[in-house]
Order: sequence, then structure tokens, then C-alpha cells
Amino acid sequence: MTFDELAAKSREAWDAFEDSGRARILLGAGTCGKAAGADEILPEIKAVLKEHSIEAGIHEVGCIGMCYAEPLIELSRPGGQRVLYGGVSAGNVRKLVEDFFVKKEARADMAVAVTGATAVDGIPRLADLPSMKGQVRVALRNCGIIDPESIEHYIARGGYSGLKRALDMKPEEVIDEVKKSGLRGRGGAGFPTGLKWEFCRKNQADHRYLICNADEGDPGAFMDRSVVESDPHTVVEGMVIAAHAIGADLGYVYVRAEYPLAVDRLVKAIKQSEEAGFLGDRIMGKDFNFHLKIKMGAGAFVCGEETALIASIEGKRGMPNPRPPFPAQSGLFGKPTNINNVETFANVPVILEKGSAWYANYGTEKSRGTKTFALAGKIVRTGLIEVPLGITLREIIYEIGGGIPGGKAYKAVQTGGPSGGCIPAELLDMKVDYDTLAQAGSIMGSGGMVVMDEETCMVDIARYFLDFTRRESCGKCAPCRLGTRQMHLILERMTKGEGRPEDLDLLAEIGEAVRVGSLCGLGQTVPNPVMTTMKHFRGEYEEHVHKKQCRSFACGALVKYYITEERCIGCGACARACPVGAITGQPKKLYVIDQNTCTQCGSCLAACPAVAAAVYRTSGELTRYEPQKKKPAAGKAS
Repeated sequence: MTFDELAAKSREAWDAFEDSGRARILLGAGTCGKAAGADEILPEIKAVLKEHSIEAGIHEVGCIGMCYAEPLIELSRPGGQRVLYGGVSAGNVRKLVEDFFVKKEARADMAVAVTGATAVDGIPRLADLPSMKGQVRVALRNCGIIDPESIEHYIARGGYSGLKRALDMKPEEVIDEVKKSGLRGRGGAGFPTGLKWEFCRKNQADHRYLICNADEGDPGAFMDRSVVESDPHTVVEGMVIAAHAIGADLGYVYVRAEYPLAVDRLVKAIKQSEEAGFLGDRIMGKDFNFHLKIKMGAGAFVCGEETALIASIEGKRGMPNPRPPFPAQSGLFGKPTNINNVETFANVPVILEKGSAWYANYGTEKSRGTKTFALAGKIVRTGLIEVPLGITLREIIYEIGGGIPGGKAYKAVQTGGPSGGCIPAELLDMKVDYDTLAQAGSIMGSGGMVVMDEETCMVDIARYFLDFTRRESCGKCAPCRLGTRQMHLILERMTKGEGRPEDLDLLAEIGEAVRVGSLCGLGQTVPNPVMTTMKHFRGEYEEHVHKKQCRSFACGALVKYYITEERCIGCGACARACPVGAITGQPKKLYVIDQNTCTQCGSCLAACPAVAAAVYRTSGELTRYEPQKKKPAAGKAS
């Protein structure tokens, strides 16, 4: 079957899928949807349809990016009315489906948006949602829209047409097209993709290899996982185009085993692509062979580094090696090798399909195109977004992300994963691109954004990230192995009230030594959380060291909880919430916290309807935490 015949067949399948004359249900079944209860919803949907003899196509799709609203389902009935609902559960889906299909009522109270052409009163259109307005979806173009296990759906929306065009071009012409697009690697360092391909192709060898880095290990990052789960064919197509460009005949997708759904859908996509003639021998009738394998990693963070990843595929312990030689010169099994991450490959098919000029129209002069970001932490609308590079942090956090929950103040955002930097409020209007982030002491990384509010302790957050990176250090080079441990020990002392004045200068000194002396990118960027928080929030470090206090009430050793007599209503909620039984008392009388037993977990404060009080010791006085005022205020403690 020719590509044109397959494309025509695929369009027929897509037309049947999109047919407004039949009932249809789409269920968000990415990892986020399943974790929120999508698998429990599906049997209920089928039961309701059967009871009312409603014929409807049910399809599982990937993540559209609105993780904050999961589980999501889209209901479509004959006539064109299509509504996306969020927060659906096994307990409310029955009535929701009955109202929509039997009573012909669209529940506005649970609706997220209208997704079809037919308007529904009181429900906004999907494109008009604040979370969607500023987005330009390239890598995410099919996520949550197509069935990820259907190659026909992918082809019907332009899939593999980029490959078709690429195979009619010389490899050098493909590389030139990618270079003109301005695409930079989306995995971290941001090296120009086309230039990287060119280096690999120019190194003569009997074999060249291509690797997709899907080993996404940053806390709070889930961009690559979502793309593979929701649109695996875009990764496959991008890799085949890259293989043609560099002259590779074998490729690997290195994906962590903790992504079982992504692996399952990728396996199916590879098989479908082989059957359709997009993978294997004589691809699309051309004199070009390329085979693709999956290598599952064990979850070592350091294997996200190119040379450590290569070592892992070769069956060795995942540890980085000095460069040069670079992988483009001597990589997998000593052969020229090109490595890009999932998002980078996901952009390539669209660049070949629509042209480099179209892609370069987005972004900034030195950071072209779009970038996906995973919004996590203290933000109203958590999830996955894709925006043009050059957008400001304020637009991302407040317009797309909805701001900080509870009306609290923004404090910082960690970009670039555990080895990125924390960007404070005074830099909220900075542009998000590779160079500007680097100037602020952070990195783009793969695109994780962990937002922090006013109640986050910056010393504690630096300690948290250092704890992660010291554990994930492979230990091969001394600066990273020893330096991360020493920095973490200092931060541990500070959060326990044992910090010394000389620790402030010592932290900076060790951090610089680790940055300069480490072998790979992990060690070279590990100090970023400490260096940026010390730069922008030095006052908090000094308070921890000199005053032995934590203004955010996050460091348990510096906080003591009491119950104030004037506020205690004797309800006992605090005692019931305490996990260690440190609180005693009688109903309608004052409850008391045993300071020797209290673990400073804060459960009592969260449970108390009268906000009895949380206090810390500062220079002999007791200062009470007043959450309704958003900041500590002087008060009497009992």
C-alpha cells in the first residue's frame, strides 16, 4: 500500500472517529488520568450505556495537559454537541452520562470546556480557557485528541508526511532544514539540533546509531512521559527522519521502566510503523533501512547524561565518561552516535511537514520554537503546557497556571529540575529562553517548573534538591561525590538550628568547586539550587544560622507548636489529628501539647478550626504563625 493510499484510509478512519452524527466518549487515560481514577470510571460508563441501550464509541486518549482537572472525559452526542468534563469519578459519572445522553442536558457545573463547533450556554470553548490561550502546541499537537494506539489517527492528522518529504530530500538537505528552524535540544543544554546531526553524519563509520533519551528523572517533570503515552508515533517519526539525516541504521529508545504505560504504547507504535513500512528495511520504498529497539533503564538519574546512558545500553554501569571524544565521534559501541530527547524528536516531523520558516516564526532570535513545561508545586492549574519560547514567567504562572492557591504570594520557581535554579519574585517578568535562564543562574533543563509559595523555606528546598542529587550522583568523580555530600551536611545543620556563621561562605566555596571540577553536567549544575537561593534569599540563610529561626515554619527543629488558651475551643480536633499522641485534654477545655513527644509535623495546626497557633522561638520571645494574615505576627503562647 502506498503512502497516499494509507493516508486516504486513515482519513476515512479519522472521519468515522470524528463523525458528529454518532455518540462518542473520550476518556483521558494517561498516567495522570489513571492515577486519578480513570480505570474505575470506564466500567461505570459501559454499564450506563448498556442499561440505556446507547450506542457510543469509547476511546482512551492521552493527556491533554489539564492534570489539575483529571479524570477528564469528553462526551459527544449526535448533532455536534461536545463537552469536556473534569473531576469525574466513579460516583458521579453515571448521572453525568445519563444527563448528557438521555436527558440531553450538558452539566455546566462539571464542564471544563466545549470542544466542538456547537456552543453550549454557560460553558467556555476550549481555546478560550486561560490555561489554553497562550499555548502553541507542536510537540503536544495530538495529545488528548487522538487514540495513541491508532496509527490511522496519527497519519490522518499529518503524521508521517514529514518523513515522506524528508526521504525525498538528501540527508544534508534535511539537516539544513532543521538548522534553519533553530530547533535546540529540548533535553537540557539546548545545543542546536541540526548542528549536532551534522557533526554525527560527518564522522565516517560503517554504522551510526541514534538514541532517544526518554529517561526523564527530574522531580516534578513529566513532559516526555506524557508525549510518549499520548502520541508515540511522533517520536518514532522524528527518529526515522533523524536516522535518514545522519545515516543511522539502528536506534534505541532509552526509557525508564517506571513508565510502563509509555513503554506499552511505544511498543505498539513501533510494531504498527514496521507493518506500515515506516520502520525496517526499504522504508517507504527507498534504499534506507532503520530498525528501532527499546532499552528500559532502572531509573538512575545520572543515566540522563549522554555518556552514562550509552554505557547503560552497552550493559555497563551507568557512569559518565570524559569528553572528548563526544558521542558524535565515538558513542555507542565506539560508533558515531546522536542523542536527542523525546520532545526534540517530537518537533522534527512538524518542521519537515510545515517547513523551517513556520517553526522559526515562534520563539526568540536565539531560542526558536516552542517548549513544553510541566507545572507542579504550589500552582492552581498543575499540568503540561507548551508555549512559545520568550514568554515570561509571569504569563506562565499567573495567566496559564492560574497563580498560587489560596491567594498566597509567589516566592520562587525551580526551573530545570533538581540541578536548576530558583527564580524569585523580582524576576517574574523575565523571558523564558535558554540564555535568559542561564543569566539568572538556572537552566531550561527538560522543562520542569516547581512553583513555591510564601510558606516555602528556601534553605529547606535547597537541602531537598541536594539530598536528591547527592543520592543520584554516580560517585565517579570526587568533586560531585564528596562535594554534594558536604553541601548537604551543611544544609542539614542549618535546618536543625546547628548552622555556623562560616557555613555561608563554605557553601559558596564548595559549590563553586563542584561546578568547576565535576566530570558531567549533573555535577556541574548541582550547586544551582544552593547558589541561586543564597543569592536571592540570603536573609533566610542568615536567619537559620544567626537567629536559629525559619520564617516559613518548614524546618521542624526550629519550630515548636503550642495551643493558646484564648483560642482553644476544646473540640479535640488537634488531638485526633496528632499522629504520635502528643496532645491531651478534655472536651471544652484547654488541650496541651507535650513538647517532648511532638514531632513538629503541623497536623494539629492544619486540623484546628480555631487556628490555635504555631510558634517558634526567637531571641526569647514566641512568635505565632497567622495563616489568615499570610505572615507571622507577635503573639502570646500558652
